[in-house]
Amino acid sequence: MAATSPLMNTYARQPVAFSHGDGAWLIDTEGRRYLDCLAGIAVNTLGHNHPKLVAALREQIGSIIHSSNLFEIPLQTELGARLVELSGMTNVFFCNSGLEANEAALKIARKYGHERGIAVPEVVVFDNAFHGRSIATLSATGNAKVQKGFVPLVEGFVRIPLNDIDALRRIAGERPDVVAVFLEAIQGEGGIQQARLEFLREARKLCDERGWLLMIDEVQCGTGRTGKWFAHQWAGIRPDVMPLAKGVASGVPIGAVVAHGAAAGVFGPGNHGTTFGGNPLAMRAGLVTIATMEEEGLLDNAAQVGGWLKEAFARELAGVPGFVEVRGQGLMLGIVLDRPCGDLVKSALDAGLVVNVTADSVIRLLPPLIFTMEHAQILVERLVPLVRDFLGGAQARAG
Repeated sequence: MAATSPLMNTYARQPVAFSHGDGAWLIDTEGRRYLDCLAGIAVNTLGHNHPKLVAALREQIGSIIHSSNLFEIPLQTELGARLVELSGMTNVFFCNSGLEANEAALKIARKYGHERGIAVPEVVVFDNAFHGRSIATLSATGNAKVQKGFVPLVEGFVRIPLNDIDALRRIAGERPDVVAVFLEAIQGEGGIQQARLEFLREARKLCDERGWLLMIDEVQCGTGRTGKWFAHQWAGIRPDVMPLAKGVASGVPIGAVVAHGAAAGVFGPGNHGTTFGGNPLAMRAGLVTIATMEEEGLLDNAAQVGGWLKEAFARELAGVPGFVEVRGQGLMLGIVLDRPCGDLVKSALDAGLVVNVTADSVIRLLPPLIFTMEHAQILVERLVPLVRDFLGGAQARAG
């Protein structure tokens, strides 16, 4: 960003500006087309310019955009009912983003603890997690790089490695003030690291035994991205608290906290709130997103296309020095290399691909759920040579 820009210097932006989109494609201000393999970081569930979403939003804008949570909002009740139905949970609070949803989850955990006589409630969190950039969610995040410069952090978090059930059991025996376990079913910013299904099941059992809340952050991995509505459903469990955002409304800002059991009754009037959360425009976008996903079979599509992509990348990159593995599930994949690979983002743009690098060495792929096998083949044909050239060039320079 130029020094004369009126914008704060908070993003290392790529030198491309998109003017519009069409399905799984983005078009920049120069008229060049790019295959969108990032979907606004798991946001544009239905891709770009989906006719059902466009028609619904036009109609809603012509009716009412915002009223206020001081009054009943029928569309909020409708979307809440759909999320309850899909999750098997009971109550929903709507906000505007994943950060806000995670912040609300942490407030639920603290109030839940106080109601049980715990003066300083603690929450178990995990290495490499990412829950947001507010002071509280930053404190829950397991990334020293993004925390740097913002101490003192909020207290009350106990951090352990992901998938280490022995560490979680040790915490249960040593720290009587723990009230909740808070984790992502798949860590997105942490490098597409999956919580193993058996770990999720064991965590659920331990939380039940100890009276803890199991809070699963599905902000990035939820809303059909893995081939089920929510990634934890592969483990056959149900959390007590589930923050959602990103893909729920296909690009319209939205966040939600879905709760079950004791957690669903923690908040009362005045305990939490939001000005814009649950506004009619976002609710309409969420309703049409879910309906379209059902009508077009996008969960099955995510599983099938994502499974093919995972196998194709593993096959095409097998044996290439510097390639480690392909991680993830459905249309949430990470190609793991043994070295930083941020330069590949610009190389991919030059090849007409929008991708992302996370955790320094993981090429993150989060395409819209309308991604077809034809799109997947184009992605593999364009990205594999770039990765091979990058790794080969790096090895040649090292030699």
